[in-house]
Amino acid sequence: MKPFSIDRRIYVRGEYLGELLLKPFQLFASIESAGGILMLAMTVIALIWMNSPLDRLYRELWETGIAIGLNGWLFQRSLHFWINEGLMTLFFFVVGLEIKREILVGELASFQKAALPVAGAIGGMVVPALIYVAFNHADAAYRGWGIPMATDIAFVAGTLILLGSRVPPPLSVFLVSLAIVDDLGAVVVIALFYSSGISMGFLGLAGAVLGALIVTNILGFRSPLPYILLGLLLWLCVYLSGVHATVAGVLVAMTIPARSACDTHAFAQTVNRAVGEFRPQGEKGWLVLLDEGNEAAVRTLGSMVQCVRTPLHKIEEALHPWTVFLILPVFALANAGVNLTQIGFYDFVTNSESIGIVLGLFLGKQLGITAASWLAVKAGLAAMPSNVKFRHVYGGAILCGIGFTMSLFIADLSFSEVELLERAKISILVGSMISGLVGGAALYLFTRNR
Repeated sequence: MKPFSIDRRIYVRGEYLGELLLKPFQLFASIESAGGILMLAMTVIALIWMNSPLDRLYRELWETGIAIGLNGWLFQRSLHFWINEGLMTLFFFVVGLEIKREILVGELASFQKAALPVAGAIGGMVVPALIYVAFNHADAAYRGWGIPMATDIAFVAGTLILLGSRVPPPLSVFLVSLAIVDDLGAVVVIALFYSSGISMGFLGLAGAVLGALIVTNILGFRSPLPYILLGLLLWLCVYLSGVHATVAGVLVAMTIPARSACDTHAFAQTVNRAVGEFRPQGEKGWLVLLDEGNEAAVRTLGSMVQCVRTPLHKIEEALHPWTVFLILPVFALANAGVNLTQIGFYDFVTNSESIGIVLGLFLGKQLGITAASWLAVKAGLAAMPSNVKFRHVYGGAILCGIGFTMSLFIADLSFSEVELLERAKISILVGSMISGLVGGAALYLFTRNR
């Protein structure tokens, strides 16, 4: 069916073209929002558990040792380690796939598309860090400057879903793109500033393994097996080098093939021919079995679909639900537990660490993202998305103060002292909650005329 126009809108098969193009994003957002609800539930469970008579069981559970070994060699670490540096490596691997996809064919594929979310993300990282350092430049809490830099894409997507059609779809795309760039920034910060005791020998070995992964891609290997084996070896080398192990996840993702096995012209011709050969069967159009001709057409369609889909898309599609519905909720359960009775209210509201994190997330994010976006547009480097005003960007910028997952992750890297870590976790929860409530309310008011 050819596209047709009604009221200056283009329709394809009865669907508005704008909605048709946004369907993949809407599916992504719905998965993220459901994962955000699950993470919120795990956070509440962790807080209740840690503040109950069973708090000792909570601590002992994550300290349980788990070992892997081969021929006398033993590698034993706590369950908390395997979650934060094992499962979270898989999360960063999926983040890396998303970044690569966006750079190749998504919202970061051209300078004009990428300029606004990249500018907003940079401003949203720099200003919160400066606010934190302003309050904590001369004490032990200084290492936590990276905590308020992060944005939690799952909770942001969940809030956008709750607001529904009031939010302009291009604004949702802008915020998700910004969060992806924010994740890339967090990876760079972790690699450069939250790694210690660098071993040049293991770092060189990690570089050699990464080179082997690149060669594997160049030679055209499309099976996931060599990437899995070399990826595990890269993870071990990166960990032993002193660089945080999760960085390996992003590095492996960048080597996953993003080119299809057959070109789109061959796909279109073969699929059109197979569809043309398919014939209706039976009086009502369905049968228990297809005849030989239709079965052959269906097999051709299936093989061509697999041929045109890239390994990057297949792997991302397979792993994304696991990261959203398993890895991140387990991470929240293992890291959000904090004893609220150990820190008094007065101590919390007057402590420089708490003030730096809460103001960094709530105030720093909105100022940094809005100011950087405004400067990029005024300088002619970027253009505002259609139907999006600066008040919408400002409301979304407040919402990006929901740090949660990445903020908790960086807090765990920043502090070995229990008191500093506990206070940081409470501050992250408070700052994220304020940002979510105020940001959601602001977007609701700013979009009331839609």
